[in-house]
Amino acid sequence: MQIQMTAEVVLSQLGYTKNESSFQQAEKMIAATKGFDKFSKHIISLNDHLKKMNAYVALSNSTEFLKIKCDENDADEILEEFHKEVAHWADKYNIKLQKLNNKEVYYILGTKE
Repeated sequence: MQIQMTAEVVLSQLGYTKNESSFQQAEKMIAATKGFDKFSKHIISLNDHLKKMNAYVALSNSTEFLKIKCDENDADEILEEFHKEVAHWADKYNIKLQKLNNKEVYYILGTKE
């Protein structure tokens, strides 16, 4: 069975309350993210995998993209594992990321094509 990653599914899987504002934000993110349908189902597995590192995938309040974030106060080993895992995921699914300078945050911009 193939699950289509609609705005409602994204909100539910990432633990958001479903209201008009979050629904609109998720719809804008889907529209802004190049090739979202090609890799969207893998976002949930990434989020689940990152939880053990005190990291997560979330809607961004400052952009229309999803962000991948790790607690900056974590131990160096955890931060290193976080960056390796994000890079591996992006390479595996051909995803273009934007890392914020001096922060443990990436934006998922979409596919590289």
